[in-house]
Amino acid sequence: MKKMFILIMLGMFSVSLFAYSDSDMDGVDDSRDKCPNTPLTDLVDINGCTKKSLVSPHHFDIIIGANYAGSNYASLNQTDTYSSSLQVDYYYKNFSLQASTSYYKTDGDGYSETGMNDSFVGASYQFKPTKELSLRIGAGALLPTYDTSLNNNNTDYTASLNVSYTLGKVNLFGGYIYTMINDDDIAGTVAYQNTNAFSGGLGYYVTNKLYLSGAYNTSDSIYTGVEKIRTVSAYGYYSISQHWFSTFSYAYGLSDSASDNAASIKLGYYF
Repeated sequence: MKKMFILIMLGMFSVSLFAYSDSDMDGVDDSRDKCPNTPLTDLVDINGCTKKSLVSPHHFDIIIGANYAGSNYASLNQTDTYSSSLQVDYYYKNFSLQASTSYYKTDGDGYSETGMNDSFVGASYQFKPTKELSLRIGAGALLPTYDTSLNNNNTDYTASLNVSYTLGKVNLFGGYIYTMINDDDIAGTVAYQNTNAFSGGLGYYVTNKLYLSGAYNTSDSIYTGVEKIRTVSAYGYYSISQHWFSTFSYAYGLSDSASDNAASIKLGYYF
């Protein structure tokens, strides 16, 4: 009799186990879960709907890079510039902050120079009018950490607008940057001007880890009387893991005022 009672109780317990189902493991039975598939990092109410996310809305990334630019203007010897760069970004929802700097070494025929390039600090905000359309506005400052004899010694300011439209795996994008150049002219030697820069291109999500794009870019020179800087460029982004990622880019100069070839490879960590 005792054995029969134990078997009956075990049977009832096993039936109750099989009757209980919680697919998203939030502690609420599927039959009562009004918000299925909630993330494991969410706290839920009695209906299974998110009350609070345990994932912080604050994120950062750190990116280091190696860069190269080579030029061979008609009136100058071949010069090769190598630089190492550091970039730090902060993200809060649709808002972001950025700071970047780099150290360069330029070699030419009988000529060599090393030092810091100008550094950049800026902020941007992203709008999403639709699921496919993204607008990003930004503002920043170019800090005069680049030391030259041409009076490039004042802070310049930038304003930018970027547009991106994604349909399936295809991404169309364009951008505009206005830079207010505050450097002092040198009479009879150099005169500075504010600049406008435009870019546009096409990207493609090859996989959920790899993104490739190509673009056309044009910008005024900061020096008056110099032709526009025109390039075509290729860019790639690869997600190595949840935290690690890498980017690579190449640009080919279409005008004498642009570097003949420029390339970079960068490694980043997101947390």
